[in-house]
Amino acid sequence: MTAGVLVVLAMLFVMFSGFWTDWLWYRSVDYSSVFTKTLWTKIGLFAVFGLLMAVAVGFNIWLAHRLRPPLSAMSMEQQSLDRYRMALAPYKKWVLLGATALIGLISGASAAGQWRTWLMWVNGVPFGSKDPQFHKDISFFAFDLPFYRFLLGFGFAAAILSLLAAALVHYLYGGLRVTTPGARATAQATGHLSVLLGVFVALKAVAYWLDRYGLAVKSGDFKATDNWTGLKYVDANAYLPAKTILFIIAIICALLFFATIWRRTWQLPVIGFGLMVLSAILIGGLYPALVQKFQVSPNEQAKETPYIKKNIEATRKAYDIDDAEEQDYRGTSKASNEKLRNAADTTASMRLLDPNVVSPTFQQKQQVRGYYQFPATLDVDRYKKDGKEQDTVVGLREINTNGIPEKNWINEHFKYTHGFGMVAAKGTSVDKDGAPDFTEKDLPPEGDLGKYQGRVYYGEKTTQYSIVGGPQKELDYADDNGEKTYTYKADSGVNLSNPLNRAAYAVNFNEPQILYSGAIGEGSRVLYKRTPKERVEAVAPWLTIDGDPYPAVVDGRIKWIVDAYTTSNGYPYSSRTTLGDTTEDSLTDGQRAVVAQQNRVNYIRNSVKATVDAYTGKVEMYQWDKKDPVLKTWMKAFPDTVKPKSAISGDLMDHLRYPQDLFKVQRDLLQTYHVTSPSQFYSGSERWQVPDDPTHKGNAVPPYYLSMKMPGQKEQQFQLTTTFNPNKRETLGAFMAVDADAKSGDYGKLRLLRLPPNTTVAGPSQVQSKFNSDPVIADKINILKRGDSEVEYGNLLTVPVEGGLLYVEPVYVRGAGTNYPRMRKVLVAYNERIAFEDSLEQALNKVFDTEGRQQDGERTGPGDQEKDKGKDKEKNPPNASVADALKDAQTAWDKSEEAREKGDWEEYGKQQKALADALDEAAEAEKKGSDGSGSGSSG
Repeated sequence: MTAGVLVVLAMLFVMFSGFWTDWLWYRSVDYSSVFTKTLWTKIGLFAVFGLLMAVAVGFNIWLAHRLRPPLSAMSMEQQSLDRYRMALAPYKKWVLLGATALIGLISGASAAGQWRTWLMWVNGVPFGSKDPQFHKDISFFAFDLPFYRFLLGFGFAAAILSLLAAALVHYLYGGLRVTTPGARATAQATGHLSVLLGVFVALKAVAYWLDRYGLAVKSGDFKATDNWTGLKYVDANAYLPAKTILFIIAIICALLFFATIWRRTWQLPVIGFGLMVLSAILIGGLYPALVQKFQVSPNEQAKETPYIKKNIEATRKAYDIDDAEEQDYRGTSKASNEKLRNAADTTASMRLLDPNVVSPTFQQKQQVRGYYQFPATLDVDRYKKDGKEQDTVVGLREINTNGIPEKNWINEHFKYTHGFGMVAAKGTSVDKDGAPDFTEKDLPPEGDLGKYQGRVYYGEKTTQYSIVGGPQKELDYADDNGEKTYTYKADSGVNLSNPLNRAAYAVNFNEPQILYSGAIGEGSRVLYKRTPKERVEAVAPWLTIDGDPYPAVVDGRIKWIVDAYTTSNGYPYSSRTTLGDTTEDSLTDGQRAVVAQQNRVNYIRNSVKATVDAYTGKVEMYQWDKKDPVLKTWMKAFPDTVKPKSAISGDLMDHLRYPQDLFKVQRDLLQTYHVTSPSQFYSGSERWQVPDDPTHKGNAVPPYYLSMKMPGQKEQQFQLTTTFNPNKRETLGAFMAVDADAKSGDYGKLRLLRLPPNTTVAGPSQVQSKFNSDPVIADKINILKRGDSEVEYGNLLTVPVEGGLLYVEPVYVRGAGTNYPRMRKVLVAYNERIAFEDSLEQALNKVFDTEGRQQDGERTGPGDQEKDKGKDKEKNPPNASVADALKDAQTAWDKSEEAREKGDWEEYGKQQKALADALDEAAEAEKKGSDGSGSGSSG
């Protein structure tokens, strides 16, 4: 008995520890109101609906027992059940209480899971616009209808469970008979069960009525789109009247069941129920099918046009793409080369440092110690230098417990507790060796960012708990003078001085050493839930979290900036999308995946900008979209959790940007919904598709941040860009950019450049194919690959320039002995011209022929590269002597061999290029000598 009591107490403490540690965590981040509001809402729903279900089922069991016939009236069939009745007799009350309690617990737990539905219903704020079919405010479909459906489902469950329980009791005590001839049920049982069936049918009538409104948010297949939502012709003209008729029939049928209390016969209600079922088949199934076949199908486009228009308007509004600015764009240019060259410099600041490629370079150059790490994909932000804003690639030096020299519990959780410092590099340039041009680097950090708190206790890669602030000193950082120690000074985390807290966390983390370790003492605090996404998700469980938080130095502190969305699945006529699929691209991994409360949505807004302090873990949320009714609803439910937009500091505003996941959702919808004509929408002739990433086949190309100006803009703005292909083609169909600078008056403005459908402007995949298939470029790439070096292609940026499209792609070389990429070349394409040079400036000069190598109007394509090479040599003659050229070739060969022996593959590549150039010069000199067109040597 003692052992049993101890086991029960241990189980209770395990349950308590989960609750207690959650409460302590929410209190530590000053969001205890979220915990208590959510908890009490769940408890209230559990208690109310659990009690209602228990009372409903329990009452009907009691009533069936009370209405049982006298024993003398029992048949032989019922007498055989006598032993069961006798066995139950002493425990009837306990069986009744146990059964109803179990049903109540299950029902209450199910109802508690609907806390979001309840809070949205009770706090719902009007949208201020109405649906086009029923003329009800959108809030009815977004907030009210889901709760009504929950109530309806609960009612059905209560009716069915009560019916089954009552029937079982009536059978057990003789009210129902199965095998005995004669009357099958007593009058009391007939009346009782008929009332329950009447309640069920009445609920079915309510379901038919709600189904009418459900048609506005019903998803289905349609020729024009796979994600159609809302009414079509057959819904409005067949299903809608059918639901109304079935509602009336169900009401009549329910009344017939209720009338059985007095008539004591099943005849009329059974006939009524059969007619209802037949009506559901004929009116609810066959009639709509006939309308679809004989009225809609012969002239579907004309019939569906009004409904397509409603769907287009609702979808564009729900995803905030209705104000997208569209303009036609030629895709080719007749401007002079000089004008194009100047425009290339002023239109965009080309980001040559690809944040998706250079993380290993950051790691090699700035890791400092093996117990630090950078994320696999870095971030793009903006910082000012001499008053001018420049695109910057940034990453935090976070702790990497896998790199700890000696792994043990103390080292992992007490000593190596935090990373240190921001590392930043110019996005538009590299140093002379092709490595990032760092503007903030080293330990302790130094550079252009000024003085700030550089310790990183909370980050994307910081996933395990740490215990800080106690007797055990932490490693701060190491420099030439050795290791520096540190003691955490913030009041973040949960205090472990209390023995109860230590015991709870020992259970919660499954680590008994927390209970008795001498490393924990006065001032010790445990830090956990340390990634920015999970912290924001915990304090705002009603938000959907963007997959890419990014760090910024704000007001002297490192802060993670997290974009958060409000979503709904109940916007009438708006087509649904799946967030997990639409936000996935070639860079998406587990770390960058969106954290969605609802994966299937048809309404989304970037309503909240949140920050997480990398040192204290403090979470702050700011209202970004002041008009969003969903956010207003949640702010009403959780007051004082979201600060007003006016509370955003100027320094923070400098770093806010348009979120990638929202942009990807919008571009996914714009593949179909960029057209506003129902006829074009129906035909699908203007449909687009997001191209595959040319360097990561099978995955959508990610959007790119860069500073540029779209046609019509006067100056460069920080923007997020993407491209579209026409459906099932590789040419370019459109280019889209959104103003991503939060300080801009046009922030969030979508601009679409639509290319003529009859042109064949090359898309990203085709441009990449041109680069790969050009023989001269291929030879140079092969030279870069010598010595087991690897070539990596960076982001293929697309920029509209003077009516045409400029493509820029940095090329990185990962040397065999270095294991990190450095930018060595730049690929550029404009119209049919391509170039492959050491720098962006050289490549642009080559493409736009600003050194006079080509006349205006001539284009340099893959087949023209050798011609250009010949022209260059005519204007700049090579060594006149074959001997001199061969001497240069020998020198290059000797130097390349020397570099190969040293393992200097960068120098090896340069000398191999010089060798190839010298051999070309020798061949040219020999040719001139044999033709008599110049001096030469046969030696």
